[in-house]
Parts: sequence; C-alpha cells; structure tokens
Amino acid sequence: MALLPIVKFPDPFLRQPTSDVTDFDDALRRFAEDMTETMYASKGAGLAANQVGVAKRMFIVEAAAAGLAENDPPVVFINPVFLWLSDEKETTDEGCLSFPNVFVPIKRSLRARVRAQDAHGNEFVAEGEGLYARAMQHEHDHLINKLLIDYVGPIKRKLIKRKLEREAEADAAEAAADAE
Repeated sequence: MALLPIVKFPDPFLRQPTSDVTDFDDALRRFAEDMTETMYASKGAGLAANQVGVAKRMFIVEAAAAGLAENDPPVVFINPVFLWLSDEKETTDEGCLSFPNVFVPIKRSLRARVRAQDAHGNEFVAEGEGLYARAMQHEHDHLINKLLIDYVGPIKRKLIKRKLEREAEADAAEAAADAE
C-alpha cells in the first residue's frame, strides 16, 4: 500500500469531470487500499478518488462512520447513484481533506440510500443516517465537482481561498528550505 498525495483547493483537478469505473481488477483493488491508507493517515472519514488525482466515480467511507466495527475496512462505493435522500435535514459543520483546517456549515439530508458497486464489481445498496449519510453525500459531491467552498457566500469564499493560498505558499517555502 502507498500514501497518495491529496489534491488541495484551488487545484483545478478538483473540478475535472469524473467517469465511471469499468475495470474491476487487481489495480482497482490496490487503488482502494491506497485510498484507505491515505484516508486514515490524514484522519479523514471519507475520501473520493478525485481527491487523490484519479478522475473516477469512486469514494470510500470509513468503517466506524458507516456503523461497522472500527477495525473493519471502509465501505468502497464505485459508480454510486443516490436512490433516496430524506426530506429531514440537518446543518452541521463539515471539513474536507482538500480544504485543510476549513469547516463550513452544510445542510444535508439526515438519511440516504445509495446504489453502488464494490471493488469486485458487485452491486449493493447502502442506507445510512447521521454521519454515514452525511459522508456519502459529501464524498458524492466530489464526484460531481461540488466542493465545500460552493456552500458559502462570496465573502467567506474569498477568505477561504486566501487562507489556503497562504498555507500553500508556507508549505512551498518550507519544502524549499528542507531541500537546501
């Protein structure tokens, strides 16, 4: 397994359209394992393929968020389609690995049902509530190029962009100093 670099905003790759996964092979399963290692190393609850530079319709949700045992593997969603979202909604702050240290209040359905395929191509239906439903909706947003910053107004959007640009500059300066 390998840690994958996380694509951070404002990288335009986060807006690149994603395409369906068609090959359910060993390479796909290794990629799912790499995504898992990356998500856990980054302390995330979910991760979409395009957040690690692969424009495919695929995301994972961490096991505990999905209501499974903490040591279970994450749930892998490939080519997901929402079958149902509850009318009942809740607004909660969300973070995102592509927006480090940024939290935005987002109104989402409390329950969701998704049809997807697993890493072997087998179709399944997942239904969840609370954090699981929220994580499925958040990660699916990545696949349709909807980002955390799209949920805020123009002033907060400008503040977030400025903050992330400053952090990227500081990271670049630190990397340059380390290289010397």
